[in-house]
Amino acid sequence: MSKENEEIKDENLENQETQETQENQETTETQEPQQQAEPTVEEQLAKAQERIADLEDKNLRMMAEFDNYRRRTNKEKLELMATAGERIFKEMLPLVDDFERAIQVQKDNVQGTKDYDAMAEGIRLIYQKFLSFLEKNDVHPIETENADFNTDEHEAVTTFAAGEDKKGKVIDCTQKGYKLGDKVIRFAKVVVGD
Repeated sequence: MSKENEEIKDENLENQETQETQENQETTETQEPQQQAEPTVEEQLAKAQERIADLEDKNLRMMAEFDNYRRRTNKEKLELMATAGERIFKEMLPLVDDFERAIQVQKDNVQGTKDYDAMAEGIRLIYQKFLSFLEKNDVHPIETENADFNTDEHEAVTTFAAGEDKKGKVIDCTQKGYKLGDKVIRFAKVVVGD
């Protein structure tokens, strides 16, 4: 039996060796395609340089696009400011015409017609037209009559002793203030109670 056992052992050893040889060959075969799939350093470098060139091109294009956008918006702003100013001046021309008529009436009065009532009425009409022009352009006077003194809208030119009930209140307005929308474009100059 020992001969038979030895033969069986030999066969098992041969089988094992054959099996290990086959496994080694399979491992080598599977490793070779993996090694071939991995890019070389040169290929990786070439890909990285290609990517860098692509990103630099995109960056350059974006910078040029932004520069064009900035120029276009600046041009549009200038055009808008020019047309906004044109609209306001165009609306003021009838007021200039009315002032010229008032000056002509004054010249006629100096020369002897003496129609002061017509001249006063003409000046009142011009004043009303001008106020409606301001209102149309969202320019409103700042209220000062019986108002509390507000540093956001009023500029105190002086104080006046007026009693406890008028302390901190506007007593008199020496120059009207105006707002364009909600923004103060000229502060109201006022006398404040002390």
